[in-house]
Amino acid sequence: MKAIARWIGWALLLGIALQLFFIARIAMMASVDPASTAFERSEAWRQVRQDGRLHWRQQWRPLSQISENLQRAVIASEDDDFVNHDGVLWDAIEKARARNAKAMERAEQRQEKAVARAQAQAERRGEAFDPSSVQAGPPVRIMGGSTITQQLAKNLLLSSERSLLRKGQELLLTYTLEFLLSKQRILELYLNHAEWGDGIFGAEAAAQRYFGKSAAQLSAYEAARLAVMLPNPKGADKNPNSAYLNRRTATIAARMRYAELP
Repeated sequence: MKAIARWIGWALLLGIALQLFFIARIAMMASVDPASTAFERSEAWRQVRQDGRLHWRQQWRPLSQISENLQRAVIASEDDDFVNHDGVLWDAIEKARARNAKAMERAEQRQEKAVARAQAQAERRGEAFDPSSVQAGPPVRIMGGSTITQQLAKNLLLSSERSLLRKGQELLLTYTLEFLLSKQRILELYLNHAEWGDGIFGAEAAAQRYFGKSAAQLSAYEAARLAVMLPNPKGADKNPNSAYLNRRTATIAARMRYAELP
């Protein structure tokens, strides 16, 4: 029992030390621009491992040199109550959870019907049937209820794994960001480290990559186009003229005028 108590004590001390490390890192970000995030470092390692080289575009820009069009578009698309909330919108998380559960249920039902059809066809032909041979449908699109601050907390300091422990850590970091940093600084960090394609990070790199201009010069339509890429930047980069992106861009462009800047 004493050995177990010692292990528990060490685990608690390590947990406290980790939280103090995170708090210190976030406090420094009030005045020091972070060179990279945990997500960016993992993406860099993935590129080197898969491609044998690093292809990367990123250039820091202060918020004053990022078009207000892009600031409004990102808020309208990702977090329309950004200036008012304390970091977490619990209602949005619950709605996203309910939508995801329904989407998973529908996907399972479609898969069951596909298996039943394939089994009936195999029986008519007198063939043996292997359920694993039935190709799965398209992956379920998981909807998030995360605010801009939550997304920043996750990308800055955490891994991409999905677990209750990681989600709890994300919430703690979110509230720490909101407590220690201004809304303007949170938005500045987010826009400089958001992913806009494979190896394309930050508003300046995205503006140069897709429109050949600086982030300060983006028009309302261009800003809306970049904002709608954020939930799936690599997919949007591969299929930039999809009907969904066109519709979503028009929606965000119309909503931008109502977005409140910090």
